[in-house]
Amino acid sequence: MLWLPGPETFTGEDCVEFHLHGSRAVVDRVLDVATRLAGVRLAEAGEFAHRAFSNGKLDLVEAEALGDLIASETEAQRRFAVELAGGAQSALYENWRQRLLHARSMIEAEIDFADEDDVPGSVSEHVWSDMRTLGHELARHMGAERRGRIMRSGLQVAIVGAPNAGKSTLLNALAGSDRAIVSPEPGTTRDIVEARLDLGGYLVVLADTAGLRSGAGAIESEGIRRAMQRASEADLVLHLSETGNFEAFGFSEDLTVWAVRSKIDLSVDGDMPVEEFDHMISAVSGEGLGALLAALEDYAGDWTCGADLAPGRARHLEHLAACKTHLIDSMSEQLALELRAEHLRLAGESLARITGRIDVEDMLGAIFSQFCIGK
Repeated sequence: MLWLPGPETFTGEDCVEFHLHGSRAVVDRVLDVATRLAGVRLAEAGEFAHRAFSNGKLDLVEAEALGDLIASETEAQRRFAVELAGGAQSALYENWRQRLLHARSMIEAEIDFADEDDVPGSVSEHVWSDMRTLGHELARHMGAERRGRIMRSGLQVAIVGAPNAGKSTLLNALAGSDRAIVSPEPGTTRDIVEARLDLGGYLVVLADTAGLRSGAGAIESEGIRRAMQRASEADLVLHLSETGNFEAFGFSEDLTVWAVRSKIDLSVDGDMPVEEFDHMISAVSGEGLGALLAALEDYAGDWTCGADLAPGRARHLEHLAACKTHLIDSMSEQLALELRAEHLRLAGESLARITGRIDVEDMLGAIFSQFCIGK
């Protein structure tokens, strides 16, 4: 048993650690005896992280990063979570908040002490110049949202194509297991089947989808609708074709689509120009799969490069968007100076809500409930 006095502990409180043999029976017996004592209970999900936040040991961004670290599946995700848990992103938001606070104080000083000699009348010019610079920094940061999302949740790859194009066989081959049912009967795949790959430390989520064709029945048509929706939301689409006929399925021009010729072990040499395809593969013989996996790894690496401080949560983006809106409104020369100062205050408050520096009780339950017991 170790006695750990606060405040130099994870939660900032006095703490006792029991070091036990790891068998389930021993642990269960100790917990059973301990919880029979007066005032002793099991911790709730996320309670230790919540206490650390309440005692000022963590802010909300760092607490969320701890949750990401616990849930990390790849080395890149672990590094990303450690960077955030170390306070790098919090420091960025705090720097912006301090600049907003300084700008607001200068503007309010100009309002309140306009007749005083020691308050320069040209202070506004410097303040608004810095706020315009801050606006550009904020926009660039928000523009990296996709990188942060891919780092946290993985590169989303949709495998699409006509029935029997080899989509399920490819998914199974890349995953190294029979995740999807393979059958010569068209329309076997009705729902989305996923496989999660660790490629060079990057998480890649493959999604096998229903075969795209016209004249399908009601159930298969629903599968096709889901396939199109999944493709529209993907970071990359692998469009498979056995014949080399890549029909247009109404994909958005913003989508990145790789044309993949499948089942090349069954094709006749020279029947199709190689340059018409991004990849040529055989999921049965394995030909071309190594090159496809390497390309996926490179693509995931390109997207996650520079994602260390990228926002990756909808909650962050919501408050960053509010901050940007108030910052833009504060620079409107049509508004009275008092109202412009108020918009600066609201912009800073939006940033403070990300790190939890103001009242955020309504968000705490949702955040810490995602932690496992004892964290």
